[in-house]
Amino acid sequence: MEKWFIKNKKADFQAIMRQYKVSEVLARLIVNRNHETMEDIEAYLHPDLKHLHNPLLMKDMRKARDILGQKIESQAKIRIIGDYDVDGISSTFVLYTGLKRCGANVDYEIPNRMKDGYGININIIKAAYEDGIDTIVTCDNGISALEQVEKAKELGMTVIITDHHDIPFTMEDNQIIYHIPKANAVINPKQPDCEYPWKVLCGAAVALKLIQALYERFNFSRQELGELLEVVAIATVCDVMDLVDENRIIVKNGLDRLRSTKNLGLRALIDINNIHIANLSAYHLGFIIGPCLNASGRLDTAKKGLKLLLADTPEEAKKLAEELKELNDARKDMTAKGLEQAIQIVETGDMKEDKVLVVYLEDCHESLAGIIAGRIREKYNKPTLVLTNSENGVKGSGRSIEQYNMYEELTKCKDLLIKFGGHPMAAGLSLENSQVEPFRAALNQYSTLTEEDFIPKVSIDVLLPLGYINEELVEELELLEPFGKGNTKPIFAERNLKIRKASILGKNANVLKLQVVNAYGRVMDAMYFGDIDSFIGDLTEHYGQSEVDKMFQNRDNAVTLSVIYYPSINEYGGYRSLQIIIQSYQMQN
Repeated sequence: MEKWFIKNKKADFQAIMRQYKVSEVLARLIVNRNHETMEDIEAYLHPDLKHLHNPLLMKDMRKARDILGQKIESQAKIRIIGDYDVDGISSTFVLYTGLKRCGANVDYEIPNRMKDGYGININIIKAAYEDGIDTIVTCDNGISALEQVEKAKELGMTVIITDHHDIPFTMEDNQIIYHIPKANAVINPKQPDCEYPWKVLCGAAVALKLIQALYERFNFSRQELGELLEVVAIATVCDVMDLVDENRIIVKNGLDRLRSTKNLGLRALIDINNIHIANLSAYHLGFIIGPCLNASGRLDTAKKGLKLLLADTPEEAKKLAEELKELNDARKDMTAKGLEQAIQIVETGDMKEDKVLVVYLEDCHESLAGIIAGRIREKYNKPTLVLTNSENGVKGSGRSIEQYNMYEELTKCKDLLIKFGGHPMAAGLSLENSQVEPFRAALNQYSTLTEEDFIPKVSIDVLLPLGYINEELVEELELLEPFGKGNTKPIFAERNLKIRKASILGKNANVLKLQVVNAYGRVMDAMYFGDIDSFIGDLTEHYGQSEVDKMFQNRDNAVTLSVIYYPSINEYGGYRSLQIIIQSYQMQN
């Protein structure tokens, strides 16, 4: 059962309304998102590229820019080492395209998920040396590569790290000791002595800052960053960064550009997934385009996803887009099977009382562990790690809840792990088979989570009766897009809605359409896209089968709901009508 709260932030709403010519509803939504100063509100409502921070504020950025400038001018061989997820593929694209534009002699390598594992390794270092590489530039990895960087330096190579992952640390006498590789330059805004004002960039955005600094050195126009911005927007959404500050600017402007993209690969991917490009949103980046790119690194080679982004003929782009879509479709089927198996383990085993779920799926494809962990986390609202067999023992991925810093908790169990890394909300790890149960026990022993932490809490922005909904409000809400983590879709609520009629739509019977009426007599259509069987089951349990039958027969009935909703406009057959999309519901007593 969810707990619903109404946000009650105070501010001079009238002043915001006058200054920005917005409604009181929008003024409240802006304040609820912690934008209170006029300067902050201006940047939020108008996320212009001019608000991007100066890349030179980032620690070691000048050093990296100057080193790369010299290497480009001397035509030294540069190799980019990326990663196999969307962020890693995007980061590699950004660095490769940007360095090429500056005239660099550059190539790239992306580790194979199954063979190499995450990040740069000693074999990749040796291969670079044998290929006569002078300079290695990492992206979306490298911050924990202490030995690997040392080896590269021993072999006489220059190393520049660009990364965004948490800085590895140990506790010594209650002091945090950070362990940062001794590269020639380390660009990561999370370094404790980095003065960059925005710390939570994805790996591709950190790479973009480096290219921004290089473009300024080579006197290229800022406009040339546009083609890179499109791809960084995808990475920012897919790596679940907070869509505020610089991330919001990147995604908003990246989406604007994507709607008329000249990138042949992205255009082909949009077309093959039947996305109406004019309506492209952060949802499409996170749930359609990103997963297709990700599927290449999961089930094939991430280089296929990168080749799509770099495709220079429509024929090549179409062929690669088709292959990626097929891979993603296969990935969906495999995920569904793995998820079913994981739920069965949780439900029938002895872990339902665990505070942290550790699910061992021996035969699951290791690349799907993170996706399944995310789905289990959503179902139980508990931190979840999914482990699976790999060539060298057991590998796993974890997804967390806001109250649990997964990276810090793994640090407490580091003696049981071979390798680990990540963020507060997600992590990857490897361990010996014999350590699976001790690891599960240790995580749960160290956890300070309480039952209260597992109850989903929903903060309602505005209690808004249906009578206040009009087309102007729906269009005004678009000013707050793109929506995502840190800038969630506004949450409205209405109490005591009576159901006049109900019907189930869709070829898969997966849409519930209701006609609702509020206490003031305002009638409106309401759509529900969630688990319809559970919805009807809840109503039947509370009101009885006969009342639910009456609801579907369009007869007077006792069914009354409070709902959380989002307003929208339904366009069908040339007609436009207002409707609400129900996101959650509670029965009235």
